[in-house]
Amino acid sequence: MEKVTQYLIKSTVHTSEVRAWEEDILLPTYEIGKEEKNPIFLEKRVYQGSSGSVYPYPVVEKISDTKVEKKYHALFIENEYIKVMILPELGGRIHMAYDKVKQRHFVYYNQVVKPALVGLTGPWISGGIEFNWPQHHRPSTFLPTDFSIEENADGSKTIWCNEVERMFRTKGMQGFTLYPGKAYIEINVKIYNRTAFPQTFLWWANPAVVVNDHYHSVFPPDVNAVFDHGKRDVSSFPIATGVYYKQDYSAGVDISKYKNIPVPTSYMAIQSKYDFVGGYEDDIRGGLLHVADHHVSPGKKQWTWGNGDFGKAWDRNLTDEDGPYIELMTGMYTDNQPDFSWLQPYEEKSWVQYFMPYSEVGYVKNATKDALLNVELKDDNARLVLYTSGVNKDVHLLVKDVRGTLLSDKTIQVSPAEPFIATFPAEGLKEEEIRIEVRDSEGKVMLTYQADKPEIKPVPDPAKAAKDPKEIASMEQLFLTGLHLEQYRHATYNPMDYYQEALRREPGDVRCNNAIGLLLMRKGQFAAAEKYFRTAVDTLTERNPNPYDGEPYYNLGWSCKMQGKMDEAYDAFFKSAWNAAWQDAAYYALAQIDTARGKYESALDKVERSLIRNWHNHKARQLKASILRKLNRKEEALDLIRESLKIDRFNMGCRFEHYLLTEDRNLMAEMNGLMRRWEHTFIEYALDFAGAGLYDEAILFLESYLSETRKVYPMIYYALGYFHACRGEKAHALDYYQNAEKEDHSYCFPNRIEEVLILQNALELNDRAAKAAYSLGNFWYAARQYDCAIECWETSVAICPDFPTVWRNLSLAYYNKQDNKAKALEALEKAFRLDENDSRILMELDQLYKRLGYSHERRLAFLENHLSTTEERDDLAIERITLYNQLGRYDEAKALIAGRKFHPWEGGEGKITGQYVLCRVELARVALREQRYADALALLEETDQYPHNLGEGKLANAEENDIWYYKGEAYRGLGDEEKAKVCFEKATVGSAEPQQAFYYNDQQPDKIFYQGLAWRALGDENRARGCFNKLIKHGEKHLFDTCRIDYFAVSLPDLAIWEDDLNKRNRIHCNYVMGLGYLGLDEISEAAGFLDKVIELDTNHQGAQIHRSLILISSTSL
Repeated sequence: MEKVTQYLIKSTVHTSEVRAWEEDILLPTYEIGKEEKNPIFLEKRVYQGSSGSVYPYPVVEKISDTKVEKKYHALFIENEYIKVMILPELGGRIHMAYDKVKQRHFVYYNQVVKPALVGLTGPWISGGIEFNWPQHHRPSTFLPTDFSIEENADGSKTIWCNEVERMFRTKGMQGFTLYPGKAYIEINVKIYNRTAFPQTFLWWANPAVVVNDHYHSVFPPDVNAVFDHGKRDVSSFPIATGVYYKQDYSAGVDISKYKNIPVPTSYMAIQSKYDFVGGYEDDIRGGLLHVADHHVSPGKKQWTWGNGDFGKAWDRNLTDEDGPYIELMTGMYTDNQPDFSWLQPYEEKSWVQYFMPYSEVGYVKNATKDALLNVELKDDNARLVLYTSGVNKDVHLLVKDVRGTLLSDKTIQVSPAEPFIATFPAEGLKEEEIRIEVRDSEGKVMLTYQADKPEIKPVPDPAKAAKDPKEIASMEQLFLTGLHLEQYRHATYNPMDYYQEALRREPGDVRCNNAIGLLLMRKGQFAAAEKYFRTAVDTLTERNPNPYDGEPYYNLGWSCKMQGKMDEAYDAFFKSAWNAAWQDAAYYALAQIDTARGKYESALDKVERSLIRNWHNHKARQLKASILRKLNRKEEALDLIRESLKIDRFNMGCRFEHYLLTEDRNLMAEMNGLMRRWEHTFIEYALDFAGAGLYDEAILFLESYLSETRKVYPMIYYALGYFHACRGEKAHALDYYQNAEKEDHSYCFPNRIEEVLILQNALELNDRAAKAAYSLGNFWYAARQYDCAIECWETSVAICPDFPTVWRNLSLAYYNKQDNKAKALEALEKAFRLDENDSRILMELDQLYKRLGYSHERRLAFLENHLSTTEERDDLAIERITLYNQLGRYDEAKALIAGRKFHPWEGGEGKITGQYVLCRVELARVALREQRYADALALLEETDQYPHNLGEGKLANAEENDIWYYKGEAYRGLGDEEKAKVCFEKATVGSAEPQQAFYYNDQQPDKIFYQGLAWRALGDENRARGCFNKLIKHGEKHLFDTCRIDYFAVSLPDLAIWEDDLNKRNRIHCNYVMGLGYLGLDEISEAAGFLDKVIELDTNHQGAQIHRSLILISSTSL
């Protein structure tokens, strides 16, 4: 790999110029598996503190263990200071950023593309700078983007990457610019809401940096505290003095230093008045700095896997030889994860941010894109370091104290290659008494700094969980809580519950009626939404026909338009335009309707009014070009298109209009090249034309896709059919609908609300539209319209019963939404019979058998009857291993574990390591019973470190009371009482209170049981009985609790397929701990009763199974 890297960093620019080019390169790569063809509905998955739903994206769950040389089309941009490589095939990430001055990668460079299951949809790679939007981690982080290279008049060059993401239909583009003579990367970002309703987004640019014992993060000097995800926890900073991420930092630990953080840890700065954040390596005197206006860039975050065994395992999962890194994230319009901002209909948000290498400065005290400085006092002297991102001659550096006394006055030369370092006397002065001013040769201020006076700043409180709707007293808080849940895409709390509670109290409430209407619109329920908007309008106009807020009128117009009620839509849109805030979207909608009616002069007036309110409305610009073409005002249209493409070179609607005006096939070819022939982009822009009744143009646009495509995404044909139907050409429409039915629907996951109308029309015109019914069912289920989904899927299987995915989908719905286990089982078994090579369905079927209480023997036989398919998936392999453990076939389980390399999902760790430990502990217990103490000890020592093939490491402070207890028994058996005592004492250490274990780092409830056994082994029966009684009291206290997923959950360990009954799970937990408590007290009958109850509720509960067996063993062999 070294040879490849040497080639990539080789300088090709040696003068003050910028070069940008495209080049195919080979990179060593571990390839990913095939995308999952079954739609994945993860309704309650928590990911990075918000919804982990992936639909309409497919997931990838397999990573190859074989490294190959893979070709990538790379984009390079270089000047005399920096060389940057961007990979548009991997989400448009900056893959390499090289500092030519220090001859170092100032962003962590991973020499191998080695994905792990970290991303929202699966594969994710470390290194470079990843751009996460509209949520974290970006759904398309491992998918291709559009790209283009732009040459600018000032000699700079820009590489643009662009995408319209599928989940929220947000358009995002980022331009990477290098300037002659400047040692920074400028990134211009534009995020645009292409939809008619508000959307939320966040943006975290995510650079990775190399870390070691010499690394520290550089947060601004006014940051005194940091928050965890969702602001659920808080720590002082940089010196942590409490418990954070279950680590005790009470001694006072500098958590800005990588070497001091042993476990996976996130922290995000509270507000700062400074514009920078960075990281620095003391040993090589170099770092990375990000600069952006803090008014739009409040987000300053560090994430690390931790420097312990757990983190090192993830380092191995993500690289072959480049070692650990941290993510030094920078948030725009966001300061936390999750923390989303709103985009109104057709709104664009844009900003500029800078990444730069720097040297010598260390802890930066203030910075701009042009200069950064540090000043430190020591022994009555001040040491000042100034770095600039370009060559600066005759820089005036002035230092005074607060009384005006001159401390230093120099004219200096500074550059990226030669930072300025000086020491001057500062006797008796404090840092806050020194004022520094840096001016360029023209006298313009480059930078100033004066430290804040030290003071004790309050550490903010963590956020509080939302109350249940009925517990909220005010209408205001009901609305705001619901809105917060929407804005933050909460995974497990439903905003509808809060809005509906408000309407139960006050049926006419404007904001909650409007909010429910919007939720229903997003779900494709246009008629139902209309009723809520009309109620909101009625309340607003009860005393005044001209309301302050035009939003309910606008939304009413939109709901009517989606139902084809154009006159009512027109009236409502026009009324909403009486309110300035809605003129942009309303006039655009009016222009669409006028265009569809052929009223082009009126349409032109409306679209121009829209553009007055929102000059960058890309869709309005395309519509205006279309209207001008219809009015034969060709030159005006071409001028508008040229102007529009300067604003956004990826405005495909304007590019298509350019082709229509000129009939230049080269323009069509250029457009298709930019779009990468990606079907979803074609659908997006075709719908823009169709939305204004321009069906001829929409048809022609999609036909340009068909002209060079053999395998057609079915929604292309469905859309063409719909456009013909809207023109009254039902025969043509039916032809396209029938063509769509013949195409492979494996990845047909419609998500756009217009596709509801399209598929409903297909079902209306084609009574054999099985696949249309299947596809519409996918939309309904993802939109949580379950009855509609089931109706569609049942229609589909009635017409075409041999499509396995529909049966699989019905099984999910029958079990999770109708609690009909028999129908769920029948449907899923039918799905598997239709395709026994589908490992996803095999996994889901085994999980269903598990839920239904099938015996271990039966499930194992089933999996081994389909062994090759079972071996395709880690989760199935782990289930098979687990079944061997449950059947007491520990040696076989041990061999299976050793024979496979596992790839855990981030947040889902602990599954294979749990089985690895369990089989060794159980074999050790057998050895102890047989008095093979050395064998027992050897088995237990195998749990000290996990083998690399498990893909996981052990967390610092992992609670292993059972292992230490059994080690004590082994040493006692060997006659080494001193070592036995040490082990027993270690076995007594740990959390004192029982709790349910949801996550890999939660204490398992049986650990307190082993604390008790250890105290007994040490001769302290009172403490032992105290542990056992604590387990019993905990179970008795919480047995009848009503449970739900933690409001602040950041992730959940399972990609939940089948609905989990959390109250049942709680009963299992409580019965289990009570059983353990009574077992420890040697009250065998009670213990057996509680443990039997656990097994009755969950036959797969390994802890209950194992400890039930202890009842058959004499207390001396415990």
